[in-house]
Amino acid sequence: MKTIGYLLVAVVVVAGIYLVLLSVQSRRIPPTVGLSGGHLRPCPATPNCVSSQTQNESAHVRPLEYSGSPEVAWRKLQHTVQHLGGRVVTLQKNYLHATFVTSLFRFVDDVEFLLDEQAGVIQVKSSSRVGRSDLGTNRKRIETIRTSYNGVTEQKE
Repeated sequence: MKTIGYLLVAVVVVAGIYLVLLSVQSRRIPPTVGLSGGHLRPCPATPNCVSSQTQNESAHVRPLEYSGSPEVAWRKLQHTVQHLGGRVVTLQKNYLHATFVTSLFRFVDDVEFLLDEQAGVIQVKSSSRVGRSDLGTNRKRIETIRTSYNGVTEQKE
């Protein structure tokens, strides 16, 4: 009986060490961040990413829609991301890269936006830096951003 107890403790310790190492590894910026040919880079083959620019049904999400001024929509998005705890890493005229940190294991996830003025939408991508599955975290994050974004009114500067 003691052997099973020791084995369980060992498994928990090894799993804990593994999760800490993944958390540390997730703090590096992956090469899948940024633009390529005027689009957000594609999601990796792992099921821990969603994007409005993918053809893969299981990873597809709708872009954010806006009406009116693209500049106002872009400022509104920045406010929304920061309000929800995102840290803006890169901010350009039509591209925003932010990071969000998961609460439990402190994994860093990347969220990117591309303002598509011609289509009147903001393309979105949310991806985990490490691991294989995200248990739906990235999809939930985009939908939370969408809900908050749609509820935000113009901020006075």
